[in-house]
Amino acid sequence: MPTKATWMTRQAGILLPVSSLPSPYGIGTLGQAAREWVDFLAAARQSCWQVLPMGPTSFGNSPYQSYSAFAGDALYIDLDLLCEDGLLGGKRLKKINWNGEAQKGAPARVDYDAVRAGRGPLLRKAYENFKKPKALGRFRKENAAWVEDYALFMALKEEHGGTPWYQWEEPLRLREPGAMKAARKALEKELGFHVFTQYIFFKQWEKLKKYAGKRGVKIIGDAPIYVSGDSADVWAHPELFQLDENNLPTAVAGCPPDAFSEDGQLWGNPLYRWDVMGEAGFGWWISRLRANLEMFDILRIDHFRGFESYWSIPYGDETAKNGKWCKGPGMKFIKAVNQALPGAAIIAEDLGMLTPGVHKLLAQSGYPGMKVLQFAFSAGEESSYLPHNLPKNAVVYTGTHDNDTTLNWLDTAAPADLEKAQDYLGFAAAGEQGVWSFIRGAMTSVCDLCVIPMQDYLCLGPEARVNTPSTVGPENWSWRMEKGACTKDLAKKIARLTVISGRAEMEDTHDNKRRAGKKSGRKKSK
Repeated sequence: MPTKATWMTRQAGILLPVSSLPSPYGIGTLGQAAREWVDFLAAARQSCWQVLPMGPTSFGNSPYQSYSAFAGDALYIDLDLLCEDGLLGGKRLKKINWNGEAQKGAPARVDYDAVRAGRGPLLRKAYENFKKPKALGRFRKENAAWVEDYALFMALKEEHGGTPWYQWEEPLRLREPGAMKAARKALEKELGFHVFTQYIFFKQWEKLKKYAGKRGVKIIGDAPIYVSGDSADVWAHPELFQLDENNLPTAVAGCPPDAFSEDGQLWGNPLYRWDVMGEAGFGWWISRLRANLEMFDILRIDHFRGFESYWSIPYGDETAKNGKWCKGPGMKFIKAVNQALPGAAIIAEDLGMLTPGVHKLLAQSGYPGMKVLQFAFSAGEESSYLPHNLPKNAVVYTGTHDNDTTLNWLDTAAPADLEKAQDYLGFAAAGEQGVWSFIRGAMTSVCDLCVIPMQDYLCLGPEARVNTPSTVGPENWSWRMEKGACTKDLAKKIARLTVISGRAEMEDTHDNKRRAGKKSGRKKSK
């Protein structure tokens, strides 16, 4: 087995959710704002753009609770691009209140209810105007393994007023053949609409990815280890999950109590039947990873430690306290993935409560793990996250989407922890100077890949936090970057640090080589 990811080279990137882009229609999309963001990354000499999961969100608007492990979120479809394709008229877009009840002058946030309410009729109008049945038919055929179940799932969910599938009447809940056939016939037009939204999403995504590739920017995607209980995946493949005869979970996922949460974290996702998956060669997982690796250049797999062992909580419990550790598929799963997807560019999110078994599994997989600088400065202990303890085959962050911004970490850290960070990183003031010292510490580490959340480059405070784990509310997943934040001066500052950290060549390297070649009279070989 490999001991190091062969695709890793010394490079840098920025973490920014697509939802946080400053598009004009209430949420970030795949159009002009995304292309301008890619241009900024290229100017800042960044090789990577890391995003969050892109699936259609359900409970709490969390991208880690999606209606599908394969589908894209129609909220990211760019409306201006639909106008360019002749599917919408621009006047319709200006009549909609995309920001709900947002107060004038308040920081921009995604109002998911307002965005969904505004987009729904527009996407349906675009479907009515769509006149390329052959293209849609090809997409439907090529993605039949998942898009048919997803489209029917979404159509039935609308028929049932949004209620979860496990509350539907028994014939549909248990997918009895007669009920399924009748539903497909009755909801034929709705199925076509949901297939259409996926066709448009992936068409726009492929165009954006190609644009990024031409600018030298790779996109890092994110695959949650679990899927939502209320998802097309669990409804269509109940045999792969720990469910009872009524297709209700017998146990659900989460994390045990720790220093951050005395009750632990109750995620509520149904757990996998790893024995059944293993007997089938982990085919569902490999199909999922293959689809994600076609969509992204690099893929981060969330909660990697769950493959070694996972926290199983009795269904119906209100906290994670009564859970227990159960063995995961371990190296059998990793071998199957590496054999089916050789050389796949995978990052393992190995944060949390780690054991020697998890460390061994990560080492045997060859996947780079994650290192977070905000975890490095607990006073009185020698942390493995300190820069001098980091390995090359890893991705280093100042913080992730689940962390506070570094500015607020500095403002709220225990005095002894802050003092240790100041002594180690060599800064006096805990404001912007401290933030840039954290960034410099990450960028100059030996880790091959360094990814910095955009909020840290902007030196933003707690108002820009993406998510607070174990909480549900409008502040989570809703932060948006202000238009105009990506200035030329900031790009130059990031580029300079990237170059001196050895994560990009000097900007004029290729020009100098070309001029040197002309002076020497060398000719290109034919």
